[in-house]
Amino acid sequence: MNKTELTARLAKQTGLPLRDAANCVNAIFSTSPREGIIADELTKGQRVQITGFGTFETRKRTMREGRNPQTGAAITIAAATYPAFVSGKSLKDRVRMK
Repeated sequence: MNKTELTARLAKQTGLPLRDAANCVNAIFSTSPREGIIADELTKGQRVQITGFGTFETRKRTMREGRNPQTGAAITIAAATYPAFVSGKSLKDRVRMK
């Protein structure tokens, strides 16, 4: 399922007009500055916890040494902050049931 399909399904399931459903999906999932709620909170270093579904959070990766696969030369990989998602118990249970 992609974003367009998600928007159409939301509109059908809730009875919202397609435009309003698209606005809802964008308000939650957009990565544009100050538009997507989840991305905005992660940028601030906050967690977004949706009980039963899961938690969106940021994690930090420390600086480390790696190897260039083509030359074998040692390189330094910079520290980074990255987004992560941990699924909740209800979601895990639902997926396991299939």
